[in-house]
Amino acid sequence: MNIVITGAAGFIGSHLCERLTNEGHEVLGLDNLTPYYSPDLKTHNVKQIEKSGATFKMLDLAQAKLEPHLEAAQYVFHLAGQPGLSSEVSLETYARNNISATHRLLEALENSSALKGFINIATSSIYGQDASGDEATEPKPTSYYGVTKLAAEQLALARYRDEDFPACSLRLFSVYGPRERPEKLYPRLIHSILSDDPFPLYQGSAEHVRSYSYVQDIVDGLVMCMTKFERVNGEIINIGTDKTMTTGAGIAIVEELLGKKAKIALQPKRAGDQLRTSANIDKARDLLGYNPTTRPQEGLAQEVAWYKEEVFGQIDPYAANAS
Repeated sequence: MNIVITGAAGFIGSHLCERLTNEGHEVLGLDNLTPYYSPDLKTHNVKQIEKSGATFKMLDLAQAKLEPHLEAAQYVFHLAGQPGLSSEVSLETYARNNISATHRLLEALENSSALKGFINIATSSIYGQDASGDEATEPKPTSYYGVTKLAAEQLALARYRDEDFPACSLRLFSVYGPRERPEKLYPRLIHSILSDDPFPLYQGSAEHVRSYSYVQDIVDGLVMCMTKFERVNGEIINIGTDKTMTTGAGIAIVEELLGKKAKIALQPKRAGDQLRTSANIDKARDLLGYNPTTRPQEGLAQEVAWYKEEVFGQIDPYAANAS
């Protein structure tokens, strides 16, 4: 298959590029290498996906001419977007990178004769503070991120409903693992412990419940959606694990793996944060046979090993701030 992956230099996109290339597909990865976090980390990811055999092109979905890069694409995985809950990121930036970029990508694919499926990557943040229901649960996003990702999802599904455009949307839950963004819980925790620095923890977040989902289990679900696209065309699918734990329990696992306690520095409560995520994956099990199996102890051991071997002391993960 000829496959295009947007956001290919990012956390999940880079793993997906490698998986599909290793399975024998022709993969083109697109990314604009935005400095939302360290470009050096993204450049490192690009080297890994090119090493696997994927082709990489740097471009901005919200500005570049897209049709030449998409004309042969049979499947498009759309992972690019403005992530996170940073108060330093404006609504205009979220709208540009999540809504406008998605619209332009869909417009560029409108007359494609090759396209078999457009797989939009959405988020459990669409559900709001309590993300524990099924896909029919009313969306109640509490952040610019959740609001704009919901809009992007509906842009894709509106084309399915109105034009029979082949599209589905996957709502991912609390993904972690090697290459995770540096401002996220586990990379920041690992970095703080290794550096013997204070670890900033938002007030109340240790009690938050999460479906922490290992990245390779997530990639399994994404690939299944492509290989069984006829079953998910026009659908919204939750992809994650249905096993939950508190953030505090995750912190304790990392502390045990590193043999050292974190120096907790409490921060004010973060606006828009989710109180509970618990992935209801009954639909994914039924349609795809999806069955995530990685335990937190196993997945976090892989993330700790990656950070120690490929990042710590080699790349400054905090070289860029949100913009």
